[in-house]
Amino acid sequence: MPANTPRPLAEFPFVHWINVRFRDLDTLGHVNNAVYATYLESARLDFYQQLTGIALEELNIILAELTISYKAPAFFNDRLAVGIRVSSFGTKSFSLEYVIARAADDALIAIGRSVLVSYDYKQGRTVPVPDDFRRRVAELQG
Repeated sequence: MPANTPRPLAEFPFVHWINVRFRDLDTLGHVNNAVYATYLESARLDFYQQLTGIALEELNIILAELTISYKAPAFFNDRLAVGIRVSSFGTKSFSLEYVIARAADDALIAIGRSVLVSYDYKQGRTVPVPDDFRRRVAELQG
């Protein structure tokens, strides 16, 4: 784990960094709850593209489920780290887990989980999770 990675992400092999923008805030001055879904989406796409090399236009997954639990507020100019890893595989799907933490004080901001389904957009149907993706996850996560 790099020295600047927040402690709650110690077990995560992949980290995506986010700087909180003014537009992410609500009228109470903290990051709006809906924005966290976008943070997780950014991390998910970065993670998946790093592992597969697939261009965004050729993406072969579809989001089936997303849950987020909020633990502490984040504020303007916070530097947040999103840890992401595959937690399980099914035949045609896989689950990801996420942890968002603030770099400045290691505060746990949110945790999340999503289910992604392998999908062939040309045929309009689900397909098995590619063996190559499974292998790359195993290499990254041990």
